[in-house]
Amino acid sequence: MRGIRPPVDPGPAGWARLLPDPDPPTPLERAATADWLVIGAGFAGLAAARRLSQLCPGDRIAVLEAHRVADGPAGRNSGFMIDLPHDLASENYAGAVEADLAQIADNRHAIAFAARMAEAFDIGPEGFARTGKINAAATAKGARHNADFARHLAALGEPCERLDAADMHTLTGTRFYREGLFTPGTAMIQPALFVRGVARGLRSNRIAIHELSPVTALERKGDWVATTPRGSVTAPRVILAVNGHLERFGHMRGRLMHVFTYASMTRALTADETKHLGGAPVWGLTPADPLGTTVRRISGTGGDRIVVRNRFTYEPGLEVSDARLARICRAHDRSFAARFPMLAGVGMEYRWGGRLCLSRNNVQVIGALEPGLWSACCQNGLGTAKGTLAGLLAAEAAAGVGSPALSRALAAAPPARLPPRPLIRAGAAARLRWGEWTAGREL
Repeated sequence: MRGIRPPVDPGPAGWARLLPDPDPPTPLERAATADWLVIGAGFAGLAAARRLSQLCPGDRIAVLEAHRVADGPAGRNSGFMIDLPHDLASENYAGAVEADLAQIADNRHAIAFAARMAEAFDIGPEGFARTGKINAAATAKGARHNADFARHLAALGEPCERLDAADMHTLTGTRFYREGLFTPGTAMIQPALFVRGVARGLRSNRIAIHELSPVTALERKGDWVATTPRGSVTAPRVILAVNGHLERFGHMRGRLMHVFTYASMTRALTADETKHLGGAPVWGLTPADPLGTTVRRISGTGGDRIVVRNRFTYEPGLEVSDARLARICRAHDRSFAARFPMLAGVGMEYRWGGRLCLSRNNVQVIGALEPGLWSACCQNGLGTAKGTLAGLLAAEAAAGVGSPALSRALAAAPPARLPPRPLIRAGAAARLRWGEWTAGREL
């Protein structure tokens, strides 16, 4: 695996720009050795490193990250660590009962692991808090999706609470929404604050994290040798925590779908704007229609702001042009204006895109790829919970430690093979455009 091109992400990761500047990076600039090498310092890679440090105390663990921590996809996430089924390809997130019960167990296993990291590394409630979230509906169709999902949750034995239009106005300050469905198990995170905090905690446990160190080659020469622009790491055991970038490492080619989604974050609201808006200072809404608009209001480091996220594009080349980002962000402005007419003078300060990796059969790639090489990839659009799960399970698989969650992951089928690229490109683009068009006012 030579000539591996590093990933490219459009726009600045706004969550990280709200925080104080991090400590200077420590790129890899020598030939190093380790007992374990983790490639990627997002949710999956950091969870893998943390779990390895628990299972193999005293072992030398190195982590290589192409960017600064939180500048890649982890820092571009919307920050919903969701415990319930959340299938983006469905109409209302629901699936088969048995599969959804297993998914809930796995998601909660990951959230509990993340909560322990947040506590151990003193990340605080702004970075991680179990607040729950709301499926927001702006249309009659969205309300039907919520009703269907509520019935499904009842069949699963899961609690939820219906909110009417007045409840939604009291919470959000806008009269855009006709109803909502609250579920209590989601953890809300400030993605950059969380992953930076975990990375800082791992470094204090003597785990070497080398930023600005993209892997350009990975070869087995007895042990594995990962080459970066200025150095190398030789290790007998490697975990790839690179999500869809896995294909560039030579695995699962023709089985992974690469999708970008996009977000815009307002400038900090003034005191008068905050008063005019009203509502609660912190909340998170996912759309009742999976292809609708996600909205968050945050109030902490960086001020009182609103984040909107919508639009998906299929990008098999793993890159997006500035022109595409600009065009999509104009749609964000329309979505924001429709919801918050009282904030007509508020502009967007940060705009960005982030990479998702999906499989046709909604499975992850967790487990051994070759001798001494494991994967913690394909998060199916849910990088916070499923990335954390993939990382900790890959570490357990590599260390030979079993669990029910790992057994489920190892028993899963591989990602289904995709049709030829021209067909999948046309089909994916048509499916996304149709879904966004039918989402209507939910977008």
